[in-house]
Amino acid sequence: MAEEKKVKEQEPVDEKQPEKTCSEEPQSETKSQSETKEKDKTIETKVNEEDKNQEDKEKPKKKKKKSDKAKYQETIEKMQLTIAEMQDKHLRLQAEFDNYRKRTLKEKMELIKGGGESVLISLLPVIDDFERALASISKAEDDDPVKQGVVLILKKFEDFLKQNGIKEIEAKGKDFDTDQQEAITKIPAPSEDLKGKVIDVIQKGYLLNDKVIRFAKVVIGE
Repeated sequence: MAEEKKVKEQEPVDEKQPEKTCSEEPQSETKSQSETKEKDKTIETKVNEEDKNQEDKEKPKKKKKKSDKAKYQETIEKMQLTIAEMQDKHLRLQAEFDNYRKRTLKEKMELIKGGGESVLISLLPVIDDFERALASISKAEDDDPVKQGVVLILKKFEDFLKQNGIKEIEAKGKDFDTDQQEAITKIPAPSEDLKGKVIDVIQKGYLLNDKVIRFAKVVIGE
C-alpha cells in the first residue's frame, strides 16, 4: 500500500513537469523568422534612409557646384573689367606723360634759345651807334684807321648776333608787314611800284629765332 501511495504521489508531479512537444518547436522557429524579417526590414529602412540622406546630400552639392561656377564667372568678369580699366588708365597716363615731356622739352628749348634775350636786346643800341658812326665817316678813305676800326667792330658784332640766332629784318622795298614793322610816317611814293611799301628804314628790326625782339621803324609810301 505504501508503494502504491508513492506511485500515486509521483504521478501528479510528473504531470506538472512541462513536456516538450512538437508544437512548441515550430513556434520558436517562427519567432526567429519574424525577428530576422524585422531585422531585415529595419536594415532596409536604414539603408533607404541612408540612401535618401546621401541623395539629399548630393543634391545641394550639385547646386553648390553650379553656384560656384556662377561665382567664378562673376569674379572673372569683374577681374576683366578691372584689367580693362587699369589698361585705360595706363594708356591715359602714358599719353599725359608724353604730352608733359614734349611740353617741357619745348619750354627748355625756348629757354635755351631765349636765355640771353635780354642781354642781346641791350646790345642792339650799340650796333645802331656803330652803324651811325660808320655812316658819318663813310666819306673818309678806305685806308682810314678809324673807319677800318669801326667796320671791324661792327662786323664782329654782326657775327656775334648771327651766332646767337639774331638776324636783321629785311624791310626796305618790301610790303609793309605789321607783324614785323612799325610805321612812323607816310610820304608820297616816288613811283607807283612803291605805294604801300617801305621806302626807308629809320631803325632796323631784329628777330631772335624767328621771334621779333625789336620791330623795324619804317617810312611807308602812299
